Amino acid sequence: MTRPLMPKATAVWLVDNTALSFDQISAFCELHILEIQAIADEEVAIGMQGLDPVRGGELTLEEIKRCESDPAGRLERSKGATDHAKQQKKKSRYTPVSKRQDRPDAISWLLKNYPELTDAQIGKLVGTTKPTINSVRERTHWNSPNITAQNPVSLGLCSSAELEKAIVLARARAGTVSAPAATNSDQPVATPPAAEAPDAQPVSMPPASVGPASDASNGSDDLND
Repeated sequence: MTRPLMPKATAVWLVDNTALSFDQISAFCELHILEIQAIADEEVAIGMQGLDPVRGGELTLEEIKRCESDPAGRLERSKGATDHAKQQKKKSRYTPVSKRQDRPDAISWLLKNYPELTDAQIGKLVGTTKPTINSVRERTHWNSPNITAQNPVSLGLCSSAELEKAIVLARARAGTVSAPAATNSDQPVATPPAAEAPDAQPVSMPPASVGPASDASNGSDDLND
């Protein structure tokens, strides 16, 4: 089943406006049940505005009521939403003229919140070019004073699923690059233990019995002299 356009915002709305169980919401939004619990406890998604899946055509009220009365039931997306999702997958990306002016705002938001994204990924998400991305990054864009960072999902430039996929891919790539090993100059110089130093070993002394005998022999020699 295709996940909703904005899973977390949809989960917020379902938690606040329905009697569905956390398990049902988790299955529909494809989020972990602990995340749904955290949303209900206001530990995450604080202040996030819920997205009504009924108004968006992803669910029907009848479907919600059916699952509310049957805790074991699973929400099924409306046929229109499923068909629309399939059509969107077949279409190539096209940014409407009315939304092209929002691209710099989306680029600014992505650069600020997800710096691990590559220019190629940002260009694919919002349908822009690398020169435009660089001009926004370096604040040389002709409209820089009026650029306001905005979420590209809320602007309609990409879907939440596409954004999440790009972020996961970027973080996975970053995680595959192992941290460089510390050089010898960065590591502290290891000093050998004191016990291993030659000077630190105790000097062996002759047995105590040797001293008197030696002194006695020396004394007899003096007498003979």
